[in-house]
Amino acid sequence: MSKIFKKSAVRLPSLAEDRAITAAAKSDPDAQPLTPKQLKSMVPVRALSGRPKSENKKVLVSVRYSPEVVAYFKSTGEGWQSRMDSVLRDYIEIQSRSET
Repeated sequence: MSKIFKKSAVRLPSLAEDRAITAAAKSDPDAQPLTPKQLKSMVPVRALSGRPKSENKKVLVSVRYSPEVVAYFKSTGEGWQSRMDSVLRDYIEIQSRSET
């Protein structure tokens, strides 16, 4: 059987109570109000969460490789896609040197 609970109404402090609370907070040396400079430098938490943004952004593409190539790189373990990218970058570097 469910019980019905009455919600307690939120009671805002009176002006005198609010002043007393504010004065008590300001008198606490460990809980001083933030300065305008500190407030301006604040950022939302969601902006700080997650992986840091890379300066070297990569492009998402769909490419078909032969099964042997994929099997080889996967067999090298974690980071196989980064290693594949490195091999392709090395190829570009070699090709660009031979063209000059």
